[in-house]
Amino acid sequence: MRALGPGSVSSFLKVILDVVYIGLWVGVVVVLGITAAAVLLSFNPDLMPDVMVSAEAGEMVRRGPVWAAGLAAAGVYMAGVLVIVGTLRRIFATLTAGDPFHPDNVARLRLIGLILAGLEIGRYAFWMVGAWLPGVRAVEPNFSLTAWFSVLVVFVLAEVFREGARLRREAELTI
Repeated sequence: MRALGPGSVSSFLKVILDVVYIGLWVGVVVVLGITAAAVLLSFNPDLMPDVMVSAEAGEMVRRGPVWAAGLAAAGVYMAGVLVIVGTLRRIFATLTAGDPFHPDNVARLRLIGLILAGLEIGRYAFWMVGAWLPGVRAVEPNFSLTAWFSVLVVFVLAEVFREGARLRREAELTI
């Protein structure tokens, strides 16, 4: 089976990315809708009587805004994954067309690397904020070597694609 062109593995993966892309859009819309509902319902304590918890100091703390912040963070994370999948769809469209070293693929891969790094940094920031909030169960942070390795691999692949695009341009200029 071929790796590039119509009817290839890349075209099959493009179809899978299309399905995941649509699913992510639905997920982002649902999570943002639930986030909006959590924020709106937290303003009326009679609608959500079970959102009160006892803090360490003995005072009552509202959980609605905490839940909304967690849902908003999940929505932002899903939106980042949505951008990555959308960018991968455009890369695989060039692979399906038989043009792997399309010049735009370099910028697309760099964007994927930046978003992966941003998602990982955002995960650390969310942990730090969550550790300071009362009534939030502390989660131990972990440094993900796999995530940072993935970021580096994507940036290296971007440079490989940049070099491939350069060589293709030089070959097109050759008489």
